[in-house]
Amino acid sequence: MKKKSSEKKRHVVAWVNKAEWDQVLEYLYSKDSALQRFALQRISAWKGRYANSTPVAVECTADLVRCQVLDRSSQLDGDDLILLYGAALVRFVNLITERQQGKTARPLRRLAGNLNIPEWVVDLRHDFTHRKLPTLKWCRKGCKVVLEWLQQEFWSRQLGGGPNSDWELQSDGEEEEMDLKQQEDELIARQKEMEAYKNARELLISFEKEQYQAVGDREKSSWPGPFADMSWLLGEIKQFALESSELLVDVLLEDGFLVPTVEQLETLGCDTSTPIQPRVPQNFLRFWLPLLKMLNSPSFIHLLLEKLFVELKLLTKEQNNHRTFYLSAWISEVICCNSNKFEYHFETKAQKKNRMKDRIFVNRIQLRWQQLLSACLDAPCISTPHLLQLILDDMEHPLPLETRQRLLQLCSIYTQTAHSERDPSPEQKQQPIYTLESLQEKLQHSWRHGKSWRSTANSERSESSQEYKWADVQAEKAKALRGSPWQVCVDKVQWKNYPLGKVPGQSDDPSCLMVENYSTMTVFDQPVEMESCTARSIPGGSAAVRSADGLWNHSDVNKLKSGLQLF
Repeated sequence: MKKKSSEKKRHVVAWVNKAEWDQVLEYLYSKDSALQRFALQRISAWKGRYANSTPVAVECTADLVRCQVLDRSSQLDGDDLILLYGAALVRFVNLITERQQGKTARPLRRLAGNLNIPEWVVDLRHDFTHRKLPTLKWCRKGCKVVLEWLQQEFWSRQLGGGPNSDWELQSDGEEEEMDLKQQEDELIARQKEMEAYKNARELLISFEKEQYQAVGDREKSSWPGPFADMSWLLGEIKQFALESSELLVDVLLEDGFLVPTVEQLETLGCDTSTPIQPRVPQNFLRFWLPLLKMLNSPSFIHLLLEKLFVELKLLTKEQNNHRTFYLSAWISEVICCNSNKFEYHFETKAQKKNRMKDRIFVNRIQLRWQQLLSACLDAPCISTPHLLQLILDDMEHPLPLETRQRLLQLCSIYTQTAHSERDPSPEQKQQPIYTLESLQEKLQHSWRHGKSWRSTANSERSESSQEYKWADVQAEKAKALRGSPWQVCVDKVQWKNYPLGKVPGQSDDPSCLMVENYSTMTVFDQPVEMESCTARSIPGGSAAVRSADGLWNHSDVNKLKSGLQLF
C-alpha cells in the first residue's frame, strides 16, 4: 500500500535536475534583465515539454517577470505597460483561485483569503476587468507583491520537502471532496447547536409551567423549594448544564425567562413599574430560586455574571430600559448574595432566616473582581454607578478611597446620573457642574436656600467689577508710596481668614512682635495730647470716665496714667 501511495505522488517534471531549477529561480528574481530573459527562455522550454500541463504558478511567474523586463527596457509607453500588467495580474488571480472553486461559485475575495492573497490584489483585478484602469504605480506594486507570494508559496516549497509543496497539482475532485466534507461538518455542527438550543428552551419552559402551576395552587408568599415532581426536571436541566452551560445561560437571559414580560410580572403579583434601585422583585426571585440554587457553583456564577455584562453591553446602542433594569438587577442580586456587608441590623433572627432563604447562594465565592470591574465599565447604563459601587465595596483588595471616589464620579458624569455616596463628604456635596441636569439641581438647591440665579449672576458681575476697581486703587497707592519705606501688598490674600492685627505667616507667640532695641516713656510726657484726646472722647467736655461702679474723677485718671508706659 505504501508503495502504491508513493507511486501515486510521483510526477514527471520538465527541468533536468535540481541545479537547473535553482538556477531558473535565482535568475527570475534577480535585478538583471539579461538573467531574467535567460530564465524566461528556460521556462519556454519547460512549457514545450509540459504541453498543456504546465504548473499554473510557473506560467504566472513567467508572465509577471516578462512585464518587469519590458518595463525596464523602456520600449513601451505607460498605457501599454498598464495593459500588460493588467493581463498578467488578471490571469494570476483567475488561474490560482480557479482550482479552489467547487460546483457552486464562491466569491474571489474569500478564495483569495484562504490562499493568503491580499484582498487589494483581488480589487486590482476587479478594476482591470470592470472599472477604470489603475495607475502604473499600482500595477508595479501588485506585480511585486504577487511575485513575492509566488516565491513563498510555490518556488521555495518545490524539491524542499515543505508542507503543501504540491498544492498546485491537486486535482479538482480532491478539492471538491474536501470542500464538501467541510460543509457537511459545519452543517452537522449547526444542526447539533440548534437541537441543543431547542432542548434548552423546552426544559426552561417546562420549569416555568411547573412553577406557574404551583403558584396557582399555593400562596405566592410561601413557595417551597423544588417540588417532589420537579426533581426529575431539575435533574435534566443540571445534566444539560454540565454539557452546555454557556448555551443554557444564553437561553436564560432571553426575554421571558430571567428577563420577565409584563404578563409574567402581573401573574406573579409583582410591580410592573421600574424602581430606581435595580433589585429583583421578591416573588420573581423566589420563582427562579429552585433552578438557580440547583445550578449554583463558582463556575456557573462566574459565567452568569460574564454573560449578564455582555448582554448589558449590547444594550448600550439600544434603548430597552426594561431589559437593562432586570439584567442589572440580577447582577446586583448575585453581588449582594456574595457580600457580607449588606446586613440589616434592625432585622430579627426570623426575618434574617427568611431573607437567607431567598439568596441564590450563601457561602462567599472568590469572584474575578478585576474582570467584573472592566466588564461593568464597558457596559455603561443608568445602573452602572450602582453596580460599580457594589463591586468597589465588595472587592477582596479594595482600591484606594480617592480612586474609588474619582471612578464613581466619572461614571456618574458619563452616564449622566446623580452620584450619591453612602457617607458623602462636604467636598463631594459641592460637585462641579458637568451636565445640564447637574446645573438644574444646583439651581434648585440655591433656590431652596433663598438664592436665585439672577442674584448669583449679579454678584458675580459685581465681584468682577470690584476686582477691576481694586486693581486701579492698588496702582494709585503704589504710585503715592513711591520712595517711601512702606509698600502696598499685591499678593491676593484672603484677609477674612486672619483676625485684625495679624498678617499671614505671623506666629501666635506675642514675643515675635518685640524688637531688639527700644525705649520707654510715660503717658505724662505727652499730657496735652492725651488730655485733649480724653476731652474729645467724653461728651460735654467733662474729664470724668464712666466705669462699672460709676464715674472716675480726675485723680483716678491720673493714677491710671502714671502706671502706663509707652514703648
